[in-house]
Amino acid sequence: MKIAFFEMEKWENKYVKDKLKRHKLSFFDEPLELENVRKAKDCEGICVFVNSKINETILDNLPKVKFICAMSTGFDHIDLDECKSRGIKVYNVPDYAEHTVAEHTFALILSLSRRICESWNAFKRGDFDLDELKGFDLDGKTLGIVGVGSIGEHVIKMAKSFEMNVIAYDIFKNNKLAKKLKFKYVNFDSLLKNSDIVSLHCPLTDDNEYMINSKAINKMKKGAILINTARGKLVNTVDMVKAVKDGKLAGVGLDVLENEEEIKEDPEVLFKKSMKKSKVAQLESSLLKLDNVILTPHNAFNSQESLYRLLDTTVENVNSFLKKRNKNNVRLN
Repeated sequence: MKIAFFEMEKWENKYVKDKLKRHKLSFFDEPLELENVRKAKDCEGICVFVNSKINETILDNLPKVKFICAMSTGFDHIDLDECKSRGIKVYNVPDYAEHTVAEHTFALILSLSRRICESWNAFKRGDFDLDELKGFDLDGKTLGIVGVGSIGEHVIKMAKSFEMNVIAYDIFKNNKLAKKLKFKYVNFDSLLKNSDIVSLHCPLTDDNEYMINSKAINKMKKGAILINTARGKLVNTVDMVKAVKDGKLAGVGLDVLENEEEIKEDPEVLFKKSMKKSKVAQLESSLLKLDNVILTPHNAFNSQESLYRLLDTTVENVNSFLKKRNKNNVRLN
């Protein structure tokens, strides 16, 4: 079977080749786009990361494709309706980086609570005035988790080791887990009102886009911290930036941005002055100037161990299709 892999590094190519020796594999370091889709026109399988947007136009140019493997947990970069109408199976990697992303979440939390970046910048300036670098303990603080999936669960476990109180919101409640980990489910408004730190770990859907907006932020404690390692469009950038500048939010840690696609196409958009910038890009650029904001480039998943797990599961997904198994098969409504 002919299978094309996009957004791959050289070491990943060799690893996958050794696992799928019976198949004719093609590897490309760039995302799958209209400009290069012809390279995969004869392939029956496509494996892509999040920067490859699989839409109607792309699929029109892939007449032989029978399955698509998202080499990620999220699959909002794939048009599921189009895949369903064409009988194309879609697979994802649900659990490869839950501990990895949870660790990154706490790296952001601790960096903000102990003012690590500000301390480092002060040290480089030779400024040893500690009055401006006072942080706060996590012990006894309330962490609000939005989305208790695999990642959310691991964040809760870590929070408990810091002796934090944990409350959570999820449309699907796992009461057995709540009892085991000693956290409490609450409604969304109650979570916003009572959390010292709000951390997002839910998928992006039509129903929760911009769930953190001015209305939601106004319900949060003054001086609360917001963490987002999930999806950029869960947060309204305009409202978030205003809340940071007004002091409503004491700090923000983001591994994802609302305007992420534009930034990836032209990273300099964050740094250069341009009238062509969208309003959101201008605001995201302004975040770089704020000491109480930490941005990382969608890097929470990126550890050596998690990438091996991702590749192993992707290989399993290819074999699942060949053996007509449904493991990790995304439900196409």
